Amino acid sequence: MQAQPLASIEASLEHTDDSDRQETSEWLDALAGVARHGGADRVGFLMRRLAEHAPIDAAQHADILRGMRRHATMGNGTPQVRLLGSGAILREVIAAAEVLAQEWGIAAEVWSVTSFSELARDAQAAQRERLFASGVADEARSHLETCLAGSAPVVAATDYVRAYANLIAPYVDAPYTALGTDGFGRSDTRPALRRFFEVDRRHVVLAALAAVDPDKHRAALARDGATDLPPAPWQC
Repeated sequence: MQAQPLASIEASLEHTDDSDRQETSEWLDALAGVARHGGADRVGFLMRRLAEHAPIDAAQHADILRGMRRHATMGNGTPQVRLLGSGAILREVIAAAEVLAQEWGIAAEVWSVTSFSELARDAQAAQRERLFASGVADEARSHLETCLAGSAPVVAATDYVRAYANLIAPYVDAPYTALGTDGFGRSDTRPALRRFFEVDRRHVVLAALAAVDPDKHRAALARDGATDLPPAPWQC
């Protein structure tokens, strides 16, 4: 009984043009965990809640298909940092933006990334046009370049290895930091794993502060009381 909702989802994919199978796999893995611990009813509940948010305007729909859309701006004034979250880690990014606004007075723009690979392909195509197509010059701009125009630093967090989020790094003009789950497989609770792999809200906040205000970054480290840096996740 528990596998039925996932089987239904996977069956539907056979008739759908899956633009990012890696992203799909992430969501299916997450739902599989829900099914194991909460059963089919819990999976069905989550899917219904997702469906409630499905109606979107045409512009947002287009942005989702192209790889990213703006979720929200947290704090007052012009955003000083852009935070990118993918899949389940988007919740951590949203929470990090709230901490930055409430505790550090830093406004942050949050972006939901549906596909780093699609963003990279589109940016690569735009770059190719600028390089080799006559009469194009700077007119060819990718969706990524349009969304992340300007010099405000960008911090991207996913629960894949950093290389995934770094696919777009060559096409971002602003300072860019990628957080990911580089390392070996482990078994623990989701919060513990995100903390271990340094993709939870605390680490997103620290990365944002380091990019925006070194003094506040040092203050945040001091407030945490951390003295010795633990071994890197990929060394454990």
